[in-house]
Amino acid sequence: MAGLLEGKVVAMTGAGRGIGRECALLAASEGARIVVNDPGVNPDGSGHDDGPAAQVVAEIKAAGGEATANFADVSTMDGGESVIRTALDSYGRLDGLINLAAILRDRMVFNLTEQEWDDVIRVDLKGHFTTIKPASVLMRQQRYGRIINYSSVSGLGGNSGQANYGAAKAGVAGLTRVCARDLGRYGVTVNCIAPGAATRLTATVPAASRELRASRGIAGGGPPPAAASNRASEEAAAMRGPDMVAPMTVYLLLDEAWNINGRIFQVAGGAVGLLADLYPPMRNIYKHGKWTLDELRMVVPTQLMQGIGNPAPPPDDLAIPGRNA
Repeated sequence: MAGLLEGKVVAMTGAGRGIGRECALLAASEGARIVVNDPGVNPDGSGHDDGPAAQVVAEIKAAGGEATANFADVSTMDGGESVIRTALDSYGRLDGLINLAAILRDRMVFNLTEQEWDDVIRVDLKGHFTTIKPASVLMRQQRYGRIINYSSVSGLGGNSGQANYGAAKAGVAGLTRVCARDLGRYGVTVNCIAPGAATRLTATVPAASRELRASRGIAGGGPPPAAASNRASEEAAAMRGPDMVAPMTVYLLLDEAWNINGRIFQVAGGAVGLLADLYPPMRNIYKHGKWTLDELRMVVPTQLMQGIGNPAPPPDDLAIPGRNA
């Protein structure tokens, strides 16, 4: 063990599989003691299985590390608080928190049910708050802490068929920025990862949906072309592995990342990108007074929106009022 996290205690939600598992194994290999939270649900949130979290704990212990399992549902305050209590009860402290727990229920917005909306928001967005709240109380008192949240390209750029998931993940980005301001003065950093990796959740998206999104210029296309060689396909799959996302996530836990706060990183394969802030605006038009509709009709297309296309344009044969105006 290199020991970059020696003596630290890190709680992770959704750490029984995929990216969470890889983060847990990597952090443990650096000396961290890990609380592995995962209720072992299906991608849509149904079911329960202690196996995934227990298996990750067993792997960490077999490698000489320390870990404890927690099987709580973090979509409730009791569940989120139990993750933090497990860290305190098991190791007497909490230094880091990584929020990865999420479910996915893809459906076009005009078919989306209230229950599908509520369930995804409850797990994917509220599930961040339920752990951040109790963790922040501790970290504020001890004047130290690292919190890493998980957003998504769906929330930052938009994926068709994911209104509930995208809304939750966009909310996570906003939550990250606000918590960073709330906690930064106490020596606590709050950052966010928007991953690009092949996981159980991405595997649930039908190939037809991926192809449709790609054809519309929307993030989240399909797998590599069939014409690619087996070796190329294997290399591409390896670059999309969940283990590729873990190093940047764990880096943000380190003491030396003390001045990185309120940032969102897109991590996919070997690429790590720092996303630009959503505010202030990328472009402005201004007049000293109230705009008229006629002025806006002239200036918006030629200045504010020049060169910026529709992410999902209607087909050419669809009659669109104003298209040729």
